[in-house]
Amino acid sequence: MNPLNHVAIIMDGNGRWGIKNKNSRNAGHRAGLNTVEKIIKETIKQKIKFLTLYAFSTENWKRPKKEINYLFNLLENFLINRIEELHKQNIRLKIIGIKSFSNNLNKLLSSSERKTSKNTKLQINLALNYGSKFELLNAFKNLQKSKGKISEKNLKKYLQTKDIPDPDLLIRTGNTKRLSNFLLWQLAYSEIHFEKKLWPDFNEKDYNKIIKNYRSIKRNFGNI
Repeated sequence: MNPLNHVAIIMDGNGRWGIKNKNSRNAGHRAGLNTVEKIIKETIKQKIKFLTLYAFSTENWKRPKKEINYLFNLLENFLINRIEELHKQNIRLKIIGIKSFSNNLNKLLSSSERKTSKNTKLQINLALNYGSKFELLNAFKNLQKSKGKISEKNLKKYLQTKDIPDPDLLIRTGNTKRLSNFLLWQLAYSEIHFEKKLWPDFNEKDYNKIIKNYRSIKRNFGNI
């Protein structure tokens, strides 16, 4: 049985779900947040230590400003109303990406990280304003500045995920089969599952089925 320490998820399909069911992309984002909470609970039940959620990419700034503002308001409200509960559950929140949002949201993100920094049951890595190509370029630049030897080990020190193990499993919902500039270095040997369901329709049963399948796969890592 394969150990499962880290699951990464591209939560795709909120907008499409919202248009289809409520004639509103924002309604899909709101529904998607309910799925996030379900999956967090199930991740804890499965005793998985790391969960990385792709919430907002560097490319998502191309979306309509109203939708972006709604997304960030949703996140602000979640942090204000739920961070204390996450803290009590011994859950750590870490942001990967560049914090270049409003002053209020930047402060909320930083204070949430500080509050939960010593928690150990589950670490949620929230990828916000994250792009893997930028991360890699920045890591190479910093490695060069340090005059360190170019090696896999040294480069990892400058990644935003430097203290986080690479994902064992990537799940992408929404019936789209691409990585979308997400953890390109870290996913080199991850098992990948592309799920047809849109993110708001994804549930604990779907999640557990994927996990069960993962545990049964023979992982060779280049070996026989």
